[in-house]
Amino acid sequence: MRTVNELFNYKDILPNTVKMPVLFLGHGSPMNAIEENEFVTGFRNIAKTIPTPTAILCISAHWFTKGTKVTEMKMPQTIHDFGGFPKELFDVQYPAKGSPELAQLTKELILPTEVELNHDWGLDHGGWSVIKHLYPEANIPVIQMSIDYSLTGQAHFDMAQKLQSLRNKGILIIGSGNIVHNLRMVDWANFDKDNYGFDWAIEAREKINKNIIDGDFANLINYQKQGKAFDLAIPTPDHYLPLLYTLGLKNESENIQLFNDKLLAGSLSMTSVKIG
Repeated sequence: MRTVNELFNYKDILPNTVKMPVLFLGHGSPMNAIEENEFVTGFRNIAKTIPTPTAILCISAHWFTKGTKVTEMKMPQTIHDFGGFPKELFDVQYPAKGSPELAQLTKELILPTEVELNHDWGLDHGGWSVIKHLYPEANIPVIQMSIDYSLTGQAHFDMAQKLQSLRNKGILIIGSGNIVHNLRMVDWANFDKDNYGFDWAIEAREKINKNIIDGDFANLINYQKQGKAFDLAIPTPDHYLPLLYTLGLKNESENIQLFNDKLLAGSLSMTSVKIG
């Protein structure tokens, strides 16, 4: 076990960099990992606007746990945490290295929140299916931090703010989920219809986007109190909460950019966010 002094030495030896942007990526279907479409193109294009990271810290909707956990292994496995898709998708591997040092530092930064350093998880598809389009060579170390389902939206937002110093050390922090995400109401017959959403999805997307652009994050933190459209758009918080980690890292003077901002199959959105 490293001492606190050793961990801060690690932070000190990381080179100071220009302040890294922060991303929220609407990851959508796992098939985006192997398909060519406008959303994949959007991921690739946004990567061209970002300095090469020292490492990546990803908060994925698909690691939803009791308590906060951070992956500490040197070589995280590629997790195929889905079913019913073609073999080609299950064959995909994303062999990025991990970073035990960054995992330890992340643990220290979010104290007094207790963090379990994890050696069993790896990179789930909320992470690798989109990161592979940003960095197809898998040459950037990646760790994941789980989402503690027992915490409030405000607690998640506040935890993100404690990670701010990583941005000055070349660490790219990515939240991965989908802002509008109601799988029970997906209109499969119209899955390929361009920018198609039910009335409530359109309403929720418009209000959420306005809050993001205006910097009115209080409504987004308290998403459970915003009415029926929000309730339908966010029936469970797992895919929404990664957005709060991204927003929690915004500084007052930073720009916010939306991309891949389309609805899909009535009840999903691919809206993604770049800060900085």
